[in-house]
Amino acid sequence: MNRVFFRRGVAIAAIAAATLIASCTTPEPEPVAPPPPPAIVPPPPVSLNEGVAQAAAIYVAFMREASTIRAGFTDAEAIQAALRKGAAYEPAQLSRGMIAYGAVLALQSPEYVQGVRSLSTSPETRQQLIDQIIADPAYAAQLPGANEAAGLIIDTLSRDAAAMAVIAAAVEEDAYTIQGRSDPRRRWAITPISHREVRLEGAKTLSAAQMLPSPEESARLFAAANNGTGLAVDSAPVNAPYTPAVVRSLALAALASLGAGGEDARASTEALTVEQNSEFCLNMSKLMLFQCLAASRPSYEDVFCIGRHVARDLATCTSQNITVPAAPITVIQPSAEPALAHTPVAEAAATASTNATAALNRAG
Repeated sequence: MNRVFFRRGVAIAAIAAATLIASCTTPEPEPVAPPPPPAIVPPPPVSLNEGVAQAAAIYVAFMREASTIRAGFTDAEAIQAALRKGAAYEPAQLSRGMIAYGAVLALQSPEYVQGVRSLSTSPETRQQLIDQIIADPAYAAQLPGANEAAGLIIDTLSRDAAAMAVIAAAVEEDAYTIQGRSDPRRRWAITPISHREVRLEGAKTLSAAQMLPSPEESARLFAAANNGTGLAVDSAPVNAPYTPAVVRSLALAALASLGAGGEDARASTEALTVEQNSEFCLNMSKLMLFQCLAASRPSYEDVFCIGRHVARDLATCTSQNITVPAAPITVIQPSAEPALAHTPVAEAAATASTNATAALNRAG
């Protein structure tokens, strides 16, 4: 009997101890679900303002018109008509138009547009991207898809440059061919030009006149920029580094991709179309053209001026806008004073001037 009570007591004590231990044990916390990821807020639709499209239209229309210049002039008036056609651009406007056109081309790259937009996950990140691009346009060249967009810019403008180079070679050659005794045009080609000062002033006036965009061309480029289609361009990707002009085209396209290139952003977009090296090259070309015309007397010398300082300079300036020059070789000057630096554009302009003077002297 005592044994039964003893066993029962032991069992009760064991149960009590287990209960006490269980009551002292900290319960496992209920699993907590992780917070949901922040909602991704896409940027507004792609937006590039009409001002950029109009600037691009000016470049496209002028280059299309200039590409109709042909060698084989049939009379003195045909030469003057070609001169008026080739001189009818204001350097700063054409430079800005080239960069604006580059932006429209970059917006034809879905890799770039989607790559830029993918980085904008919230209004805060979008604004940070916009601020970074405006502060440092080169940042746009580091964004996803930049090499595809740059390829479109470089390939298309390279074609423009190549077309003008072909015209330049043909017109320059015609300046010599027309002087041949067997060429029936020689009779009037060697005759001194009348009213030389008038045609020089006419070229200067055309060079200073503001160019007006074609409404149809502007509308076409505006639609292409905002829709990402319509220009039917294609090219292989091109890796960095890029020229300042290409960088600025990419920056414009990046802002547009973020919905930050619309009408309320004109101040930013217009500033991005200004590139000093590009404008300098075209301005120097005009100065060389005026010098050439001032020295020119017979019509065949005007032919040379058209070939060299309209067609060839347009090809050269376009190429410089899209081609990164090779690193120059540094030569240590054995002098106490540092040598003055010469930009590639200034050196090219000086060479062109020397070549033009020598060619005109040979022709005379």
